[in-house]
Amino acid sequence: MTRDEALSLLTEYTQSESLRKHAYAVEAALRHYAVHFGTDPELWGITGLIHDFDYERWPDPPAHTREGARILRERGTEEEIVGAILSHAEWNRAEYPLDRPLRKTLFAADELCGFITAVAYVRPEKLAGMTASSVRKKMKQKSFAAAVKRDDLEQGAALLGLPFEDHVSHVITAMQGVADTLGFGATGQVPPNPV
Repeated sequence: MTRDEALSLLTEYTQSESLRKHAYAVEAALRHYAVHFGTDPELWGITGLIHDFDYERWPDPPAHTREGARILRERGTEEEIVGAILSHAEWNRAEYPLDRPLRKTLFAADELCGFITAVAYVRPEKLAGMTASSVRKKMKQKSFAAAVKRDDLEQGAALLGLPFEDHVSHVITAMQGVADTLGFGATGQVPPNPV
C-alpha cells in the first residue's frame, strides 16, 4: 500500500476532521519513530495514517479494527500493517500481542497523540514550545481529557524502553513537524496533501 492509497482509504471512510487530524498526528509520530529506530518510515507512517480508518463506520468493539483488517486484507495490504492495527485494540491482544516494534510504537503513540492534541488546544501557543513537563502537568489533572488512560500513556513509554519524558518529547517533536496539518500552525489550514 502506498501513502496515496492509504490517504484515499482514510478519506473514503473517515469524514470527521478531528479523526483525520488524529490520523495525521499518529502518522507523524510513527514516521518519526521509524527514523529513530532505523526502520521503514513509509510502512510505519502508513500504519499510523490508517490505524483508525474504520472507526466512524464500526466504532464498537470488536468490529472496530476487525472490519478494517478485513478491508485491508481484501486490498492485499501487508500483514505487518494489519497486525499492528489489530494489536492497538485490547480486544485483539490475545492473537496480536504488543510484541513487535511497530505494534508497540503504534500503541505508544496513539493515545499520547490524542492527549498532546488536547493539551495543545488549551495552550495559547498550541504545539509551539510545548514540553514534556507541560504534558505531565496536565496528566495530573484527572478531569482533563478524562477518557485518556494515564496508565496506557506510561505503558507506551515502557514498551519502547524510553523514559516517559523522552517519549513525550519525541511525539511532540513529530507533531510540531505537521502543526499546520493539525490546525496548530500559523494558518490553521490543512494542506491538500498533509505530511
